[in-house]
Amino acid sequence: MSSINKVQDEIVEEFELFDDWMDRYEHIIEFSKEVPQIEEELKTEANLVKGCQSNVWLAPEMKGEKLFFKADSDAVITRGIVGLLIKILSGHKPEEIAQADLYALDKIGLKEHLSPNRANGLSSMITMMKAYAKATA
Repeated sequence: MSSINKVQDEIVEEFELFDDWMDRYEHIIEFSKEVPQIEEELKTEANLVKGCQSNVWLAPEMKGEKLFFKADSDAVITRGIVGLLIKILSGHKPEEIAQADLYALDKIGLKEHLSPNRANGLSSMITMMKAYAKATA
């Protein structure tokens, strides 16, 4: 099992503790507190995630053989969503990130509980993170 899948399995287990979506949203907001903060000078047009309802900036950084992400958003739930993605994908080899099947998002029911605009933003964040991974692989 890849280390990305191990993280996803842990997240699925965490979300199984919550019975309703208000509690799950609260848990997603908790991820916003763990997001590695992007520096102000990296909040550029190039690092802005296109297709998000809110402003989301995402920046990659290679450390050794592993790719890490920093981010920020002007909306707390969106910052939580990008924080969840960072928890899953950050700190792994670019090849692993590029090929990752993000099944945890379906298993926790995230996509069907987001507004269409937020769901588009989620897809855009994933696309951007995988594009960074492919570019550095």
